[in-house]
Amino acid sequence: MSKKVDSKTLIDTIIDSILDLKAEDVVLLDLREIENAFCEYFIICSGNSNTHVSSIAGAVEKRVRKETKEKPWHVEGTENAQWILMDYTNIIVHVFQKEYREYYDIESLWGDAKEIAITI
Repeated sequence: MSKKVDSKTLIDTIIDSILDLKAEDVVLLDLREIENAFCEYFIICSGNSNTHVSSIAGAVEKRVRKETKEKPWHVEGTENAQWILMDYTNIIVHVFQKEYREYYDIESLWGDAKEIAITI
C-alpha cells in the first residue's frame, strides 16, 4: 500500500504547476477551521479561455501524478472547460474561466475560510 502524500507537498505541487501555466488570481482557502467543511483546502485560479483552463487542469494532474503518485479521486467540467474541479479528497482544485469564477464567487461562499493569495 502506498503512503499518502502530505497536504503541504500536494498543495505546493499543485500551485507550482498552476503558476507554470500562467494561471491568474491564484488563491488558497484554508477550510480546516470551518465546521462541516468536506475538505481541508480549496485552490482556486483563473484561466483566460477554455483551452487555458484545460491546459492548467491537465498540467496539475500530470505533475501531481509524476511527483507524488497521487491521482484525483474525481474530475468534472472537462467537457466545456468553463470550470474544472479536481478532487484530491483533502484538497479541491477549481480552475475557472474568469467570468464563471466571478459568477459562482466561491471565495464569498466560503468567506469564513482563511484566504491566502499566491503570488509569484
